[in-house]
Amino acid sequence: MSVLFLQYPPCTTCKKAKVWLDEHQVSYEDRHIKEKNPTVEELKAWHEKSGLPLKRFFNTSGLAYKALGLKDRLPTMSEEEQYQLLASDGMLVKRPLVIGDDFVLVGFKAEQWQQHL
Repeated sequence: MSVLFLQYPPCTTCKKAKVWLDEHQVSYEDRHIKEKNPTVEELKAWHEKSGLPLKRFFNTSGLAYKALGLKDRLPTMSEEEQYQLLASDGMLVKRPLVIGDDFVLVGFKAEQWQQHL
């Protein structure tokens, strides 16, 4: 199985996740989330596949999230506006992301990853 691994290399959680993937011999395509932002179409597909609330795709602890005041703005935004915003800046997207054929993992939780990978 090969998966798409979206990450931001300086992020310590992403580093841990990459080590986990390597230790578990998971084949992956590595994608730098800041250099190659997810598109609106990708985000929609991943959101639908994940079954998670769209808010879970936001990096709520990130500087960009806070600078834009998204804690207060998100509840009044449409899904389309949220997708557009996420696609505009990879730093707004929760990371790491692992995209498989029939699953999407948001953030790094070893137990959850073990179940899917």
